[in-house]
Amino acid sequence: MNNGQDEGGDRKALFGIFDRRFRWGLSIKAKLLALLFSAGAFTLVWYNIHTFFSVSRPVTSDLLAVEGWVPDYAIRAAASEYRSGGYRMLLTTGGPVQGMGGYVNDYSTAASIGATRLRALGFNDQQLQMVPSRVLKRDRTYASAIALKEWLAVHFPAERKINVMTTDVHARRTRLLFQLALGRDFSVGIIAIPNPDYKASEWWRYSEGVRDVLGETIAYVYAKFFFYP
Repeated sequence: MNNGQDEGGDRKALFGIFDRRFRWGLSIKAKLLALLFSAGAFTLVWYNIHTFFSVSRPVTSDLLAVEGWVPDYAIRAAASEYRSGGYRMLLTTGGPVQGMGGYVNDYSTAASIGATRLRALGFNDQQLQMVPSRVLKRDRTYASAIALKEWLAVHFPAERKINVMTTDVHARRTRLLFQLALGRDFSVGIIAIPNPDYKASEWWRYSEGVRDVLGETIAYVYAKFFFYP
């Protein structure tokens, strides 16, 4: 039933309805090399993804902001950074506390809770300012950054630099969204606060480390490639 053989070893059958074409394919050696390369790339990402997310790149600024929802160890770290860094003011950011059903008032926000914990560490109203957001349901980090932008426009209109502190793996996404909110003419520094509950270099050995990295991977991909203000 063959109608002949074309150049390069191609064959046709059933009056040209079916054909068999000559093509190049990967050899066993090439497939093994591809497998080794993929395994190497996966290992590289596996061992470095926590470091990638936990970026710390501060700038020289008079203002320091900390996300108000962070755990107590991060609040203490923010207090230490303020006192050692020669800052003019410490700002707390964050929106309505989850479980409230939405915005109630400024004192039921993460910004207020963070400020209360800092006051317990000795901060006064000249050193500390809460900057609450009223957005709860989605894009809370970006909404907090927008609230900060609006507050700075009123109280520090000439300021173009700020450092933001947050927990380790949240740092890269925080910087991305704060930079997006504050604008290109604003220098956003970021300081990642290590989680004392697990060893960052072996994050996969701890359930909390796995949750942090996997959750942040999904959130960062969304913020980087799918989020539009």
